Amino acid sequence: ERVLQLLELDGSVEEDYIRIARCFEATRQRCCRLERDGRRAREQLARAEAERAALEVKLKHARNQVEVEMNKRHRAEAELEKQERKLQLIFETLMREPWVSGEQRSVLNALAGRRFAASLAPGRRSSAVDESCQSLLSHSDISYDRTEDDV
Repeated sequence: ERVLQLLELDGSVEEDYIRIARCFEATRQRCCRLERDGRRAREQLARAEAERAALEVKLKHARNQVEVEMNKRHRAEAELEKQERKLQLIFETLMREPWVSGEQRSVLNALAGRRFAASLAPGRRSSAVDESCQSLLSHSDISYDRTEDDV
């Protein structure tokens, strides 16, 4: 009886071993598939990080260029204001001179009226640059924070 039980167990144990072997094989195949997926994901991550790094470099250069251009613009506007003040002083000096005739004064006034009416307004900006902020990025969207550049 004991031998019969061992034989019966022996037959079912074989089937169990086969089932276990199949489960192991399915698990091994799944692990291989997951390993390939993981490798692909790491490669994608490396490409994305390289692209991000390149874009950060471009952003840093763009920020620097914007800063340079803003400094140039401020210097140019300061120089323009300085020259306009000189022109205004020359105009005022000419208007006070006794040798300037009435006709010359009216010509100077006409020229000055056109020139100084628009240009002497305080806080005005150059009209050569469209600052309507209708572009995709307005100046308020650009961060000039340098803390990220140190990273």
